[in-house]
Amino acid sequence: MAMSDVDVSSSLDHDEEPLAELTDEELYSLVQETVHANDVLKNETTMFEKYLKRVDPKDIGLQQTATQGPTQPVIEQSHRGLRKRSRSRGPSLDRHLKLNAEQKCDIAQRELEELRDDIEKRRDESEKILDNFRAVMEEADIRSAEIKKASYEFERDVVKGAVNQRTNKVIAERVSRYIEDKLRARDTTIEKLRLKNSTLKVQKRKLHMQLKQKEEMGEVLHEVDFNQLKIENQQYLEKIDEKNQDLLRLKLMDGNVQQILNTYKKKLHTLTMESSRLKLEIQQRNELLSKIDTETLMVEKERTKAETLNSKLKQQLADYKVPDVLDYVTERADLYELNKTVHMWERKVEIARMALKTNQKTWRKLQMVHQEQNPWKS
Repeated sequence: MAMSDVDVSSSLDHDEEPLAELTDEELYSLVQETVHANDVLKNETTMFEKYLKRVDPKDIGLQQTATQGPTQPVIEQSHRGLRKRSRSRGPSLDRHLKLNAEQKCDIAQRELEELRDDIEKRRDESEKILDNFRAVMEEADIRSAEIKKASYEFERDVVKGAVNQRTNKVIAERVSRYIEDKLRARDTTIEKLRLKNSTLKVQKRKLHMQLKQKEEMGEVLHEVDFNQLKIENQQYLEKIDEKNQDLLRLKLMDGNVQQILNTYKKKLHTLTMESSRLKLEIQQRNELLSKIDTETLMVEKERTKAETLNSKLKQQLADYKVPDVLDYVTERADLYELNKTVHMWERKVEIARMALKTNQKTWRKLQMVHQEQNPWKS
């Protein structure tokens, strides 16, 4: 708003200076300041026009006259002066038609409030539109799910389930029964919704009657009560946030405890499996130990028997007496004679076996000659 204080009188003062004496940079800065001042004035004029379209200028003039006194120029006279202003009276009249800083602040504050109200109104309208769109989308989703379900049931019960295996055609009775069941279910749903609608109407009527009774008895809540309820609601919301934070913290602790518990469960499962393996190994070792004990007893028995036999053999060895040399020579001579006799008899048996084979061959030849000579006897 600082640049808006540049008025027409300053421009006239600049015009009185000879432009030829100014440099290009000074002229450029002068043009830039003038353009900026014009932009500021254009913005203020636009805001003031918007303000005048919503508010009656007469009411503004009366209000400012009552608050500021007769010495301040009113907006209505300024507006009339703007229409009647000419170039000849511009410098002297423009000083009296400018808005002061308080009036500009008031207009800007009201414009800001109007803009906030407009934004809030548009936000409410947008929320309503979004709610309607959400409701439409939810209804479309529900309808889509119902259509998919109905299509699946029709495919299952009619297209596939109602086909005759012999003729490969759909049975009309099943189709009609399916349609009747669907209509019956639709009628049932309509009846339920009608009953629910009537119940809601009764509840609405009761609530209206209760509200009317409260209005008659003076129990209707006022703005102070609503403010109190808002404060309590805010306090409860803060408490709910604290509880939610505590719940989130407890959930995090529960997650950590759950992770630790899962770790210990895994360790317990591993140790349990290791314990089962060790128990099985101990059982196998015990069985092996019992077998070793049994084998040890058997070995001990065999060792006792071997020791007894060994003692007997030692006793026999101790009691053994070497025979005389003459007896040994006699026994060897007898053995030689016996071996010689055995060899002789084996030779005789071999000769007898060979004679037997020769006699058997001769006998077979005689039988064959006899059969050839006397074939009728065979």
